[in-house]
Amino acid sequence: MNTIQPAATPRRRRFTRPVPVSVNGVAISSAAIARETQHHMTSDPDVAWELAARALAIRELLVQEAERLAIEAEPIDDGEGRTETAEEARLRALIDHEVTVPRADEPACRRYYESNRRRFRSPDLFEAAHILFAAPQGDQAARDAARQAATALISELRQKPESFAAAAALHSACPSAQQGGNLGQIGPGQTVDEFETALAAMVPGIVHGEPVETRYGFHVVRLDRRIDGSLLPFDLVHERIADYLDEAVHRRALQQYVSILAGRSRVTGVDLGAARGPLVQ
Repeated sequence: MNTIQPAATPRRRRFTRPVPVSVNGVAISSAAIARETQHHMTSDPDVAWELAARALAIRELLVQEAERLAIEAEPIDDGEGRTETAEEARLRALIDHEVTVPRADEPACRRYYESNRRRFRSPDLFEAAHILFAAPQGDQAARDAARQAATALISELRQKPESFAAAAALHSACPSAQQGGNLGQIGPGQTVDEFETALAAMVPGIVHGEPVETRYGFHVVRLDRRIDGSLLPFDLVHERIADYLDEAVHRRALQQYVSILAGRSRVTGVDLGAARGPLVQ
Protein backbone atom coordinates (compact mmCIF):
# COMPACT_ATOMS: atom_id res chain seq x y z
CA MET A 1 0.00 0.00 0.00
CA ASN A 2 1.37 3.37 -1.00
CA THR A 3 1.72 5.87 1.75
CA ILE A 4 2.16 9.59 1.42
CA GLN A 5 4.98 10.94 3.50
CA PRO A 6 4.36 14.33 5.05
CA ALA A 7 6.39 17.13 3.51
CA ALA A 8 9.51 17.89 5.42
CA THR A 9 9.37 21.13 7.32
CA PRO A 10 11.91 23.46 5.72
CA ARG A 11 14.76 24.23 8.04
CA ARG A 12 15.06 27.86 8.87
CA ARG A 13 18.35 29.25 7.63
CA ARG A 14 20.42 30.40 10.53
CA PHE A 15 21.70 33.91 10.17
CA THR A 16 25.17 34.46 11.52
CA ARG A 17 25.95 38.01 12.49
CA PRO A 18 29.41 39.19 11.53
CA VAL A 19 31.80 39.53 14.41
CA PRO A 20 32.04 43.24 15.35
CA VAL A 21 35.32 44.88 14.43
CA SER A 22 37.26 46.06 17.45
CA VAL A 23 40.82 46.70 18.57
CA ASN A 24 41.59 46.19 22.26
CA GLY A 25 37.94 46.73 23.08
CA VAL A 26 37.55 49.87 20.95
CA ALA A 27 34.72 49.19 18.48
CA ILE A 28 34.81 50.37 14.87
CA SER A 29 31.27 51.10 13.79
CA SER A 30 29.64 49.72 10.69
CA ALA A 31 28.88 53.30 9.64
CA ALA A 32 32.58 54.18 9.73
CA ILE A 33 33.45 51.10 7.70
CA ALA A 34 30.74 51.95 5.16
CA ARG A 35 32.17 55.46 4.74
CA GLU A 36 35.68 54.04 4.35
CA THR A 37 34.67 51.70 1.49
CA GLN A 38 34.68 54.65 -0.94
CA HIS A 39 38.49 54.66 -0.71
CA HIS A 40 38.76 51.00 -1.80
CA MET A 41 37.79 50.66 -5.42
CA THR A 42 36.58 47.18 -6.26
CA SER A 43 33.55 45.70 -8.00
CA ASP A 44 32.94 43.33 -5.07
CA PRO A 45 31.18 45.06 -2.14
CA ASP A 46 32.27 42.31 0.26
CA VAL A 47 35.92 42.83 -0.65
CA ALA A 48 35.53 46.61 -0.30
CA TRP A 49 34.02 46.12 3.17
CA GLU A 50 36.85 43.79 4.18
CA LEU A 51 39.52 46.20 2.97
CA ALA A 52 37.82 49.15 4.67
CA ALA A 53 37.46 47.28 7.98
CA ARG A 54 41.10 46.23 7.83
CA ALA A 55 42.33 49.77 7.07
CA LEU A 56 40.36 51.25 9.98
CA ALA A 57 41.48 48.51 12.36
CA ILE A 58 45.12 49.13 11.46
CA ARG A 59 44.64 52.85 11.91
CA GLU A 60 43.10 52.28 15.37
CA LEU A 61 45.96 49.93 16.26
CA LEU A 62 48.51 52.59 15.33
CA VAL A 63 46.59 55.36 17.12
CA GLN A 64 46.62 53.30 20.30
CA GLU A 65 50.34 52.63 19.96
CA ALA A 66 51.05 56.33 19.39
CA GLU A 67 49.12 57.11 22.58
CA ARG A 68 50.98 54.40 24.50
CA LEU A 69 54.33 55.85 23.41
CA ALA A 70 53.13 59.44 23.93
CA ILE A 71 54.06 60.34 20.35
CA GLU A 72 53.41 63.97 19.46
CA ALA A 73 54.01 65.78 16.19
CA GLU A 74 53.16 69.05 14.50
CA PRO A 75 51.00 68.74 11.38
CA ILE A 76 52.79 69.65 8.17
CA ASP A 77 51.45 70.74 4.80
CA ASP A 78 52.27 69.26 1.42
CA GLY A 79 53.10 72.57 -0.23
CA GLU A 80 49.82 72.56 -2.13
CA GLY A 81 47.55 73.86 0.60
CA ARG A 82 46.73 70.51 2.23
CA THR A 83 47.64 70.11 5.89
CA GLU A 84 47.75 66.94 7.99
CA THR A 85 45.25 66.41 10.77
CA ALA A 86 46.68 66.03 14.28
CA GLU A 87 46.04 62.28 14.09
CA GLU A 88 47.77 61.94 10.71
CA ALA A 89 50.78 63.81 12.10
CA ARG A 90 51.00 61.45 15.10
CA LEU A 91 50.79 58.37 12.89
CA ARG A 92 53.47 59.74 10.56
CA ALA A 93 55.73 60.40 13.51
CA LEU A 94 55.05 56.96 14.96
CA ILE A 95 55.94 55.20 11.73
CA ASP A 96 59.04 57.38 11.24
CA HIS A 97 60.15 56.49 14.77
CA GLU A 98 59.30 52.79 14.79
CA VAL A 99 59.70 51.68 11.15
CA THR A 100 63.21 52.50 9.99
CA VAL A 101 64.64 50.90 6.87
CA PRO A 102 67.94 51.58 5.11
CA ARG A 103 67.84 53.33 1.74
CA ALA A 104 68.66 51.14 -1.24
CA ASP A 105 72.35 51.59 -2.05
CA GLU A 106 73.86 51.71 -5.53
CA PRO A 107 74.86 48.01 -5.69
CA ALA A 108 71.29 46.98 -4.86
CA CYS A 109 69.95 49.33 -7.52
CA ARG A 110 72.40 48.00 -10.10
CA ARG A 111 71.40 44.41 -9.32
CA TYR A 112 67.76 45.30 -9.86
CA TYR A 113 68.64 47.14 -13.09
CA GLU A 114 70.57 44.19 -14.50
CA SER A 115 67.83 41.71 -13.53
CA ASN A 116 65.06 43.83 -15.07
CA ARG A 117 66.64 45.37 -18.14
CA ARG A 118 63.46 45.00 -20.18
CA ARG A 119 61.71 47.43 -17.81
CA PHE A 120 64.21 50.15 -18.63
CA ARG A 121 63.95 50.26 -22.40
CA SER A 122 62.51 53.20 -24.27
CA PRO A 123 59.39 52.08 -26.19
CA ASP A 124 59.45 50.92 -29.78
CA LEU A 125 58.02 53.46 -32.24
CA PHE A 126 56.31 52.75 -35.54
CA GLU A 127 55.73 54.87 -38.62
CA ALA A 128 52.65 53.50 -40.33
CA ALA A 129 49.77 54.20 -42.66
CA HIS A 130 46.29 52.69 -42.79
CA ILE A 131 43.01 52.64 -44.64
CA LEU A 132 39.94 52.28 -42.44
CA PHE A 133 36.77 50.59 -43.62
CA ALA A 134 34.49 51.73 -40.82
CA ALA A 135 31.81 49.43 -39.40
CA PRO A 136 30.03 49.80 -36.06
CA GLN A 137 30.21 47.01 -33.52
CA GLY A 138 27.01 45.00 -33.40
CA ASP A 139 26.20 45.55 -37.09
CA GLN A 140 27.32 42.20 -38.45
CA ALA A 141 26.30 42.92 -42.04
CA ALA A 142 28.33 46.13 -42.08
CA ARG A 143 31.35 44.41 -40.53
CA ASP A 144 31.21 41.55 -43.03
CA ALA A 145 31.09 44.05 -45.89
CA ALA A 146 33.99 46.05 -44.42
CA ARG A 147 36.09 42.91 -44.02
CA GLN A 148 35.45 41.87 -47.62
CA ALA A 149 36.28 45.34 -48.95
CA ALA A 150 39.51 45.49 -46.93
CA THR A 151 40.53 41.98 -48.05
CA ALA A 152 39.91 42.88 -51.71
CA LEU A 153 41.96 46.07 -51.38
CA ILE A 154 44.88 44.19 -49.83
CA SER A 155 44.94 41.92 -52.89
CA GLU A 156 45.00 44.97 -55.17
CA LEU A 157 47.80 46.64 -53.20
CA ARG A 158 49.98 43.54 -53.50
CA GLN A 159 49.96 44.19 -57.23
CA LYS A 160 50.19 47.99 -57.01
CA PRO A 161 51.69 49.00 -53.66
CA GLU A 162 52.35 52.50 -54.98
CA SER A 163 48.59 53.13 -55.09
CA PHE A 164 48.20 53.03 -51.27
CA ALA A 165 47.88 56.82 -50.86
CA ALA A 166 45.30 57.09 -53.61
CA ALA A 167 43.33 54.19 -52.14
CA ALA A 168 43.40 55.85 -48.71
CA ALA A 169 42.03 59.08 -50.17
CA LEU A 170 39.27 57.14 -51.91
CA HIS A 171 38.24 54.62 -49.26
CA SER A 172 39.46 55.50 -45.77
CA ALA A 173 37.00 56.73 -43.15
CA CYS A 174 39.87 58.15 -41.07
CA PRO A 175 40.95 61.82 -41.26
CA SER A 176 44.42 60.51 -42.17
CA ALA A 177 42.98 59.77 -45.63
CA GLN A 178 43.98 63.33 -46.59
CA GLN A 179 47.62 62.41 -45.88
CA GLY A 180 47.55 59.18 -47.83
CA GLY A 181 46.63 57.25 -44.68
CA ASN A 182 49.85 58.33 -42.95
CA LEU A 183 49.61 58.16 -39.12
CA GLY A 184 53.10 59.47 -38.38
CA GLN A 185 55.00 57.97 -35.44
CA ILE A 186 52.97 55.75 -33.13
CA GLY A 187 54.01 54.86 -29.60
CA PRO A 188 52.51 52.66 -26.90
CA GLY A 189 48.91 53.52 -26.00
CA GLN A 190 48.31 55.79 -28.99
CA THR A 191 46.21 53.23 -30.84
CA VAL A 192 43.98 50.34 -29.82
CA ASP A 193 45.61 47.09 -28.69
CA GLU A 194 44.76 45.13 -31.83
CA PHE A 195 46.44 47.75 -34.00
CA GLU A 196 49.57 47.83 -31.83
CA THR A 197 49.80 44.03 -31.87
CA ALA A 198 49.61 43.98 -35.66
CA LEU A 199 52.34 46.62 -36.02
CA ALA A 200 54.68 44.77 -33.66
CA ALA A 201 54.54 41.66 -35.88
CA MET A 202 54.95 43.43 -39.23
CA VAL A 203 57.92 43.86 -41.56
CA PRO A 204 58.60 47.45 -42.67
CA GLY A 205 57.52 48.26 -46.22
CA ILE A 206 54.87 45.53 -46.34
CA VAL A 207 51.08 45.74 -46.15
CA HIS A 208 49.61 43.46 -43.49
CA GLY A 209 48.37 40.26 -45.13
CA GLU A 210 44.95 40.37 -43.46
CA PRO A 211 42.62 43.17 -42.46
CA VAL A 212 43.23 44.26 -38.85
CA GLU A 213 39.96 44.22 -36.94
CA THR A 214 39.28 46.80 -34.22
CA ARG A 215 36.15 48.25 -32.69
CA TYR A 216 36.22 50.90 -35.43
CA GLY A 217 36.08 48.46 -38.30
CA PHE A 218 38.76 46.86 -40.50
CA HIS A 219 42.11 48.40 -41.32
CA VAL A 220 44.47 47.88 -44.21
CA VAL A 221 47.82 48.56 -42.54
CA ARG A 222 51.27 49.32 -43.94
CA LEU A 223 54.30 49.58 -41.69
CA ASP A 224 56.81 52.07 -43.10
CA ARG A 225 59.47 52.09 -40.38
CA ARG A 226 60.20 50.55 -37.00
CA ILE A 227 62.33 52.46 -34.49
CA ASP A 228 63.48 49.98 -31.89
CA GLY A 229 63.63 51.14 -28.29
CA SER A 230 66.96 51.25 -26.50
CA LEU A 231 68.14 50.47 -22.99
CA LEU A 232 68.04 53.54 -20.76
CA PRO A 233 71.36 54.28 -18.99
CA PHE A 234 71.55 53.27 -15.32
CA ASP A 235 72.31 56.85 -14.24
CA LEU A 236 69.04 57.98 -15.79
CA VAL A 237 66.90 55.49 -13.85
CA HIS A 238 68.96 55.14 -10.65
CA GLU A 239 66.72 57.39 -8.55
CA ARG A 240 63.55 55.77 -9.85
CA ILE A 241 64.88 52.31 -8.94
CA ALA A 242 65.98 53.49 -5.49
CA ASP A 243 62.53 54.98 -4.81
CA TYR A 244 60.84 51.77 -5.92
CA LEU A 245 63.06 49.55 -3.78
CA ASP A 246 62.72 51.86 -0.78
CA GLU A 247 58.93 51.81 -1.07
CA ALA A 248 58.85 48.00 -1.36
CA VAL A 249 61.11 47.53 1.67
CA HIS A 250 59.19 50.12 3.68
CA ARG A 251 55.86 48.43 2.96
CA ARG A 252 57.22 45.05 4.07
CA ALA A 253 58.63 46.60 7.23
CA LEU A 254 55.34 48.35 7.97
CA GLN A 255 53.44 45.11 7.41
CA GLN A 256 55.75 43.35 9.86
CA TYR A 257 55.34 46.15 12.40
CA VAL A 258 51.53 45.97 12.15
CA SER A 259 51.68 42.19 12.52
CA ILE A 260 53.75 42.56 15.71
CA LEU A 261 51.30 45.08 17.16
CA ALA A 262 48.33 42.90 16.19
CA GLY A 263 49.95 39.87 17.75
CA ARG A 264 49.98 41.48 21.16
CA SER A 265 46.52 43.05 20.83
CA ARG A 266 42.93 41.82 20.90
CA VAL A 267 41.56 42.29 17.40
CA THR A 268 38.14 40.97 16.41
CA GLY A 269 36.19 40.90 13.15
CA VAL A 270 39.13 41.36 10.78
CA ASP A 271 42.36 39.56 9.92
CA LEU A 272 45.32 41.93 10.17
CA GLY A 273 47.65 39.21 8.94
CA ALA A 274 46.31 39.55 5.38
CA ALA A 275 48.69 41.36 3.05
CA ARG A 276 46.14 42.76 0.60
CA GLY A 277 45.16 46.39 0.46
CA PRO A 278 46.90 49.51 1.80
CA LEU A 279 48.11 49.44 5.36
CA VAL A 280 47.34 53.03 6.21
CA GLN A 281 45.20 55.51 4.31
